[in-house]
Amino acid sequence: MFKQILPLSSIIGLRFFGLFIVLPVLSVYALGLEGATPLLAGAAMSGYAFTQAIFQVPFGRLSDSLGRKKTLFIGLMIFILGSVVCALSDNIYMLLVGRFLQGAGAIGSVVTAMIADLVKEEQRAHAMAIMGGVIAMSFSLAMIIAPIVGGNWGADKLFWLTAILSVLAIAVLFTSVPKPPKIVHSYSEDESKMMDVFKDKALTRMYITFLFHSSIMTMAFFIIPIVMTNPIADGGFGWEKVELWKVYLPAIVLGIFAMAPSAIFGEKYGKGKEIFMISVASIFIGFMAMGFADSALIFSIGVSLFMIGFMMFEPLLQSFVSKFAKVHQKGAAIGVANTFGYIGITIGGLLAGWLMQNYDRATLSMVVAVIAIGWFIWVATMPSPNNRGNVYLPLDLFDREKVANLIEHEAIVETYVNETENIAVVKYEKDMIDEDEVRGLLS
Repeated sequence: MFKQILPLSSIIGLRFFGLFIVLPVLSVYALGLEGATPLLAGAAMSGYAFTQAIFQVPFGRLSDSLGRKKTLFIGLMIFILGSVVCALSDNIYMLLVGRFLQGAGAIGSVVTAMIADLVKEEQRAHAMAIMGGVIAMSFSLAMIIAPIVGGNWGADKLFWLTAILSVLAIAVLFTSVPKPPKIVHSYSEDESKMMDVFKDKALTRMYITFLFHSSIMTMAFFIIPIVMTNPIADGGFGWEKVELWKVYLPAIVLGIFAMAPSAIFGEKYGKGKEIFMISVASIFIGFMAMGFADSALIFSIGVSLFMIGFMMFEPLLQSFVSKFAKVHQKGAAIGVANTFGYIGITIGGLLAGWLMQNYDRATLSMVVAVIAIGWFIWVATMPSPNNRGNVYLPLDLFDREKVANLIEHEAIVETYVNETENIAVVKYEKDMIDEDEVRGLLS
C-alpha cells in the first residue's frame, strides 16, 4: 500500500505546500500591494478557492472518463501558470488573477479518487491518514519557512518556489504513480447522472461539513498574521513576520499528534461522529481565545486549540465521503465535497476581510462561535459510514452474474468488479446482514 500511496501523497503534499506556504503571510502581503483593502486581501486569501469550487467537480468527472493521470497533469500545469502570475504581481488585482488561476488546477478530488481506486475500503482510512500526514508535514514546513522567506526576501519568492515544486510533482506523477485498476460496474447512464451524488443524505451532510471546516480555517489564517504583526496600539501584538513560526509550529505539532487518535477512534472503533464533535468544540474554544485574548500567549494557545480541532478532521473527511459514495461516483462525490470546501474558503476569506474591515477580531470570533454551534448540531445528527461493510469475492470461486444480482437484496448497497485483481466487491449494511450471510446468498 505504501508504494501505491506515497507517490500520490507526495504530489498532493507538494501542491498543498505551495498553497500553505503563502497562508502565514498572504493577508499582510496583500494589504501592502497597490489598490489593496482588507476585503480585497480577504479575496486574495480565498481567490484560489473560488475557482477550485468551480472546477473541482469537472476535474473529478474528467478523471472518471479521461483517466486520473492525464487529469492530474492538466491540473498541475494550470497551477504552475497561476503561481507564476502571482509571483509577478505588483498590484492586488494581478494577484487575484494569479490566485484564480492557481485554483483552476483542481486536482484534490482526483488524487483522493485515485487512492480510493488503489486501496481497499478497509485500508482507506490508513491510506488517507498517510496522505493527511504528508499534507500535515508540508503544512508544518510551510508554517516555518513562509515567515522566514517571506519576511526576509518577499512573498513573491514563495510563489516562485510553489511553481518549482509543482514541476517536481509532475515528474513524480510520470515516474512513480502506479496505474489505477480497471473497475467494472453495472450502473446505467441514468444512474450516473451528476445530481445522484446529492441523493444520499449522508453524503450531503459530509458536503456541508466540508463547507464549515474550510470556511473557519480561512478565517483563522486571515486574522492570525494580522493580529500578531499589527502594532499594539492597533489591537495587535507587534511581532515581526519572521517570528510567526513561533506561533504556527507548536500549533501544528499538537495538531499532528491529534491526527493519530482521530484516525484510530474514528475508523477502527467507529467513533467518527464523536471525533467530529470534539473537533468542533476545540475549534470553538480556540476562536474564543483568539478573539478575546489580551496577550500573545493566550492568543497562541487559541491558535493551538483551533489547529488541534482542525487537523482531527483531516484523516476522516475524505475517507467518509469515499465510503458513502458508490463506485461509479467516487470522483464526482469527492469533487462535490471539495467544491463545498472551496466555497467555504471563499466565503471565509471574504467574510473575515469584511468583518476585520468594519469591526474587529472579537466580532469575528463571535460569528465563528455561532457557526460552530450550528456545525456541532449538524455532525451530532449524521450517520456513521462504519455501519457499512465490504465482502471481497474471488471471481474464480464466485459467479459474477450472481454477485451482480445481489443488488436486489435490501441489505446490499452495491456490487462491482475489480478486473485488475479479478475480484467482486459487495457493500452491505452491517445492521441488516453480516459477511457470512452475504456469502450465503451466493450459495
